[in-house]
Amino acid sequence: MESVHAIKQRFGIIGDDPKLNRSIEKAIQVAPTDISVLVTGESGVGKESIPRIIHSLSHRKHNKYIAVNCGAIPEGTIDSELFGHEKGAFTGATSTRSGYFEEADGGTIFLDEVGELPLPTQVRLLRVLENGEFLKVGSSKTQKTDVRIVAATNVKMFEAIKNERFREDLYYRLSTVEINLPPLRDRKNDIHLLFRKFASDFATKYKMPTIRLEEDAVQNLLKYRWSGNIRQLRNVAEQISVLEQNRSISAEKLRAYLPDTGANLPAVVGQNKKSESDFSSEREILYKVLFDMKSDLNDLKKLTLELMENGNNATVQEENKSLIKKIYSEDDTDAYESAEDITEVLQLPEESVVSAPMKDKYHFAEDVEEEETLSLQEKELELIEKSLERHNGKRKAAAKELGISERTLYRKIKQYDL
Repeated sequence: MESVHAIKQRFGIIGDDPKLNRSIEKAIQVAPTDISVLVTGESGVGKESIPRIIHSLSHRKHNKYIAVNCGAIPEGTIDSELFGHEKGAFTGATSTRSGYFEEADGGTIFLDEVGELPLPTQVRLLRVLENGEFLKVGSSKTQKTDVRIVAATNVKMFEAIKNERFREDLYYRLSTVEINLPPLRDRKNDIHLLFRKFASDFATKYKMPTIRLEEDAVQNLLKYRWSGNIRQLRNVAEQISVLEQNRSISAEKLRAYLPDTGANLPAVVGQNKKSESDFSSEREILYKVLFDMKSDLNDLKKLTLELMENGNNATVQEENKSLIKKIYSEDDTDAYESAEDITEVLQLPEESVVSAPMKDKYHFAEDVEEEETLSLQEKELELIEKSLERHNGKRKAAAKELGISERTLYRKIKQYDL
């Protein structure tokens, strides 16, 4: 059995992180068997190296090794690609075709991005894993295949299972042994080694001097999050190698090649940011409240004129007291302190018609316009009509959407003769 060090040299794997070494050890241990292996890890961590190690150390190493990117094949053709099809099985099937499972008989198939497989294809794959049988598209004849399946995914499988995007039984068949590759940010000691290796390779490729990072640039390199992992690091090394004339790279120059630097900062957990749509919704609610208050002010103003015309007649006072309660006690029971406050309102002179508690609560202006502007009326009417139409005339649902009470909505309906 080859050592981890020998395998890393053979497959060009750079780094000495304990988690990386443990992943390679597991690949070496399972290689002589035929059990299925699931390789997990973020995009760009180098998951494709593990299936190659497993195949090269297995008894199948002299047979075919086929790598299939499941996420790159359209859903309508993936069954045909994997299992083959018969002539005339679908439009364009002008001849019989062998699929990957037939071609790789006796060898190894690497299913990359297996989490992207559509559910019908997952059923077919489960059958292959259970008894080695499959059907070509358009065929009723069962065929046998002897393949070793190694799969890889960056999808969180338990979330996919919970959301019914991946079959639980297939997951457990694929992950007889699971090998997880750590993200680059968890391999701090390997980051600079990898960068130097990539810089050396690109210097040879483009026939130019090798770039070198200054000490402050090395520190920035190690602190960066590397959400794209090794693939992103290689891309940055290639950009700098090609574009920079000065082969000594400072931290300032390096930062120009590191996007989303803010990702390195600590994240605030547990606070929801308000989206633009949230603010828009709040503005609409505020407008509705303002329209309603404006209408109530006009009602109160009409009441004042009526008081001036009818004096302090007891019957009129009782009627108007009821109207004030209707206006202010629906949703704001603290708008006045007691029935005595209302009586005081009715008996106040014209210039002080609004009681102190109400004035403090609503900050009424001394000089209210005689009429609502036409634009406000039209906007309020439009909102009410739209809401009633949307809820098929149901006042309770419409009032809830508009943010007002059902009683207020009923008054508006009578006011606008809807």
